[in-house]
Amino acid sequence: MEAAKYHDRLKRWLDSRSIEYEHLIFTNSCHSIQEAVAASGEPIEDFVKNICMVSDSDKFIVAIVLGEDRASTSRVAKALQINKPHLATPQEILEHTGYKIGGVPSLSYSATFLIDPKVTNREYIITGGGSEYSLLKLKVDDLLKNTDATIVRVRK
Repeated sequence: MEAAKYHDRLKRWLDSRSIEYEHLIFTNSCHSIQEAVAASGEPIEDFVKNICMVSDSDKFIVAIVLGEDRASTSRVAKALQINKPHLATPQEILEHTGYKIGGVPSLSYSATFLIDPKVTNREYIITGGGSEYSLLKLKVDDLLKNTDATIVRVRK
């Protein structure tokens, strides 16, 4: 199964950093927030979305917002003092993260991470688990320690 290679890579990365996590694997897709909530039974407030963007200079940017929020390219541009980035294509996401759209975790690859302050109010979050059939539950503190993220309002 192709998803297994993505799961294994993510788990190796997490284990190498001694990060506590729960890796949840489902038979149904978790591609969208609605699908993830339905598959897991977890409340939408615990989910985050990783909105991937690319700047004019090819800088890969990930805006992390709560599942019920939307990311703003204007706020990302202002935070980084750049022109408005474009939303990354599925191919750009795969090239920069090593994961396919719908399963991208909030960490484990090189990017400029911007985390909305509402995310930091949570004890833990649920994010992409490496494939569209998995989720990753981890502490927000571990997310912050392992992304070198900037905390800035990026939600609309």
